Amino acid sequence: MNILILEDEPLVAESLMKLVKQLEPDAVIAGPVQSVQEARKRLEVQTPDLIISDIQLADGISLDVFTDYNIQCPIIFTTAFNEYAIRAFKVNSIDYLLKPVDKKELQAAMEKFHLLQSKFGNETYLQQIGELFKDFQGSKKYKERFAVHLGRNVVLIPANDVACFNKEEVIYLVNHEGKKFITDYRSLDEVEELLDPAQFYRANRQHIIALPFIASMHSDESSKIYLKMKLPACDDIIISKEKAASFRRWIEG
Repeated sequence: MNILILEDEPLVAESLMKLVKQLEPDAVIAGPVQSVQEARKRLEVQTPDLIISDIQLADGISLDVFTDYNIQCPIIFTTAFNEYAIRAFKVNSIDYLLKPVDKKELQAAMEKFHLLQSKFGNETYLQQIGELFKDFQGSKKYKERFAVHLGRNVVLIPANDVACFNKEEVIYLVNHEGKKFITDYRSLDEVEELLDPAQFYRANRQHIIALPFIASMHSDESSKIYLKMKLPACDDIIISKEKAASFRRWIEG
């Protein structure tokens, strides 16, 4: 059995691949694939028996890949998202595991995969799965406010007032006045999946930025992009040359 792993966080990918190897010692494991672009290239030449995929990759969401391609194998998603999506995928026999991935849950998903293998040779079933992906994307709702800590109190910050999220020792939310608040989120991956991608962009591993709070930008000879934010609390941002093209598409709408 050939298994392809799509995961852009190196430590998460390493842990996941170890778990898969423990559960499926005879499997050939490929990856981790870290970007949508790389996933497209990989799937043009490789047909895995199973894909284990994070939703959010370095340059976009993996669902874009699966909606563009005729799916020939089942997928197990590993990410954090709302309960509606989780139920939808479970009803349609595709598992959806929350991070950090629990070994028992992954084992259950693998057992489900083995039971469902015969279904993925059925064209009607594959068509239903494709429609599910489209419905999933169309029904996605984004978080409208965030609960953050202010001293001993918890206050709500509307999503429209968020200038950026910064990852330091904890995940900070910076509001439109430049005030920093501590959140309860454990990773920027978790935050990113709650945000409207038309308004927010994952600039790098430390920052998610809001479009209205970008003051200026310039690039250097290496094609990296340097952003100046309107609020000092958001820090200045560097976009890698690998993400420069996707950033330009995002900011130009």
